[in-house]
Amino acid sequence: MINTILDTVGNSPLVQLRNLVRDEVDVILKLERTNPGGSIKDRPALYIIEEAERRGWLKPGGTLIESSSGNFGISLAMIGAARGYRVIILVDPKTTPTNLAMLKAYGAEVIVVTEQDDSGSYHKTRIALANKLHREITNSFRPDQCFNHLNGEAHFNQTAAELFEQCERNLDVVILSVSTGGQIGGFSRFFRENAAHVKIIAVDAIGSTIFGGTSHSYLLPGMGLSWTPTNIDDLNRIDAVYKVPDEDSFMMCRILARHEGILCGGSTGAAMLVALKLAMQSRKEKRIVCIASDSGERYLSTIYNDEWMHERSMTLSLDPLELRERVKKLKAYSVNPIETANYIPELESLLDSPSRQYFLDSQTN
Repeated sequence: MINTILDTVGNSPLVQLRNLVRDEVDVILKLERTNPGGSIKDRPALYIIEEAERRGWLKPGGTLIESSSGNFGISLAMIGAARGYRVIILVDPKTTPTNLAMLKAYGAEVIVVTEQDDSGSYHKTRIALANKLHREITNSFRPDQCFNHLNGEAHFNQTAAELFEQCERNLDVVILSVSTGGQIGGFSRFFRENAAHVKIIAVDAIGSTIFGGTSHSYLLPGMGLSWTPTNIDDLNRIDAVYKVPDEDSFMMCRILARHEGILCGGSTGAAMLVALKLAMQSRKEKRIVCIASDSGERYLSTIYNDEWMHERSMTLSLDPLELRERVKKLKAYSVNPIETANYIPELESLLDSPSRQYFLDSQTN
């Protein structure tokens, strides 16, 4: 018998694609939707909370306060319900109705931040307000996914190691979409230290400036920032970066559902564009793993909604051949990501992030 729902986090399955790629190339999705909160964010959320409990940063009856576009907040809401914590999540207008409903179903208090930051996004204003609330609410804890290095540590110790064993140490490429940097930071460090031949490919939204470039709005959920997060501590560990368009990513999502029976979120569609590109280019047997961060059920009102797509002048085509033609035009944004660094060292202080102080306090106690 499983003791609590949180004991089911991890051990997500690998599924090989059969219809969209050539037989001589293995393209495999690691389906993180099987985590109890429905996404890969369950892993770092639980890891951070357990570390916070162990280190005394989070005490019984405390309050969790976090800035999240959806998945990480949902994970915290689930954990809070299971562990008896009050949960406050700061979201923005891009958060889907489904994600909002899930947060509230778990009992989280939701604050919608509508003020945009200097990049036209909501990340900085959400984070700043979360930090303000943390200072004002006694016995509260900020998981602080953007600045907390435990985010990347969770994927280094758990997710990447799990994948390596599942593949029996036989894989060539891992493709990950990028947001707060935990996944790409943890995976890139694990494979450089344990299997340096494995290529690590980062996928970002056009309009995000995690890897530099011009900042503008985009629709891909759960991806992108206007700076390089410190969880990506060494860009030299990343072999290439691709920036992909909203429309092609959503088209990939819908085609995966119709032709592989896999309902995935927008970030997975984005990463799968690159997986298909590499599979089409491959001249020998390769094993390409794409991390599928969550389920498409959260995007039924958006990505999988014809009316929503039509209102944004996006294609409703489900033709794999048309998708392949689009993928042929996709080019790497950078094959030397260190040159694209967009770190803002003063940002942690400007936003009054509590993470640094947590670790300083733990070292002095």
